Amino acid sequence: MAEKAVIALGFFDGVHIGHGALLRRTAERARELGAAPMAFTFDRSPREFVTGVPVPLLTDVNERCALIRRLYGVERVIVAQFDRALMTMPWRDFLADLLVGEHHAVWLIAGHDYRFGYRNEGTAELLRAWCAEHDVGCDVIPKVELDGVTVSSTYIRSLIEAGELERAAAFLGHPYALSGTVVPGRHIGSHELVPTVNLAAGPGRVLPPRGVCASRTYLPDGSAYASVTNVGVRPTVGGDGSLSVETHLIGYEGNLYGAELRVELLRFLRGERRFDSVEALRRQIERDIEQSSKTIK
Repeated sequence: MAEKAVIALGFFDGVHIGHGALLRRTAERARELGAAPMAFTFDRSPREFVTGVPVPLLTDVNERCALIRRLYGVERVIVAQFDRALMTMPWRDFLADLLVGEHHAVWLIAGHDYRFGYRNEGTAELLRAWCAEHDVGCDVIPKVELDGVTVSSTYIRSLIEAGELERAAAFLGHPYALSGTVVPGRHIGSHELVPTVNLAAGPGRVLPPRGVCASRTYLPDGSAYASVTNVGVRPTVGGDGSLSVETHLIGYEGNLYGAELRVELLRFLRGERRFDSVEALRRQIERDIEQSSKTIK
């Protein structure tokens, strides 16, 4: 007999504290029922798929799954491929065939503003009514507020784009982070300034303003280093205009090419500007390192 499931529903971009309310309830209901706690998400933004307009995201699908597991202990994350078939699926079929039929849901949990099914015709109220009719448990979680503001991925994106990283972390419930593979750079940092790693963060990610952030960088073995991260186009050293994410790990010595890193952006320190000389830039970087070390301690 298939294992019964309690499933949290949402896109979960950022896995913020509003999502956390859903996921905690999911774990609680699963314990009560002796069921498996699960989260249901999509591999891409439904809005982007439908409109064709890129939607900057707080997390890619791998980061979303990792945060759901690490922060809320929901180990099973169902990642559905959002395609035309799913886009046009009637909301009743989404519940009956996919969630209950295929994934054996006995209890569904959604936020108050959850929409689903073809043309977003499914609502939280319809979900509640359908579940009552079909003997499936249901919780609809009310909006979560912080400082009188409704927690949402949209609001958090605006905070990060404004450089308000500490306030964004409060709404997320964790520091905003970029994950990616270390790729070769132009070696200007190691030769003339300070050694940095170039992070190949995925496309379409929300980024702070161009400039320097105090950060904390996690290596694949779980060790963490205070760090300084620059998001920008390197105007002083003749950048080609392409946006890069470069991080200096304070006190680290070694080669990280090809490694998967997670860089938590903790505080926006200063905007990007062009310096009159490489030496002037070097002195500023030393001040950035000192300030970042103090911030992280």
